[in-house]
Amino acid sequence: MDLQRLKANLGLRLFAWRYIPLIGFCGPVIERMDERALRIRMPLGWRTRNHLGSMYFGALATGADLVGGLLVMEKGRARGKKVHFAFKDVQGDFLKRPEGDVQFDCAAGAAIDAMIDDSLASGQRINRPIEVVATCPSLSGDEPVARFTLTLSIKAS
Repeated sequence: MDLQRLKANLGLRLFAWRYIPLIGFCGPVIERMDERALRIRMPLGWRTRNHLGSMYFGALATGADLVGGLLVMEKGRARGKKVHFAFKDVQGDFLKRPEGDVQFDCAAGAAIDAMIDDSLASGQRINRPIEVVATCPSLSGDEPVARFTLTLSIKAS
């Protein structure tokens, strides 16, 4: 694991346990992070498994929320700007039972940059949808097990 990801994962753990313990309880790991996209892995285990042996709906929603939120936080940090954000709504399509570790990918980096620019220029809150794709590589490769559309609301200053 490279130093940047090591620092990011430590920061994620500290943030989760201090502010949103449920995230820390699920044990996510940042797998990939760049200016365009972010990938986290949520392990399937006793904390995230449902009665059918697949990942629990709440853990899937947590992963989708987390990957989108971390990308926004990283964008704000990289620019040195305060970026206040929330998710106004979420739509989830659950396509297959994820019976292994789940990867959550969000490639909305460019869209988030544009939202931050628009908010800084207008002084207003900007709302736009972002996409998150969940896969279970150990069982179905790159085939999605779930797709999420989250309406991201950003106010930058």
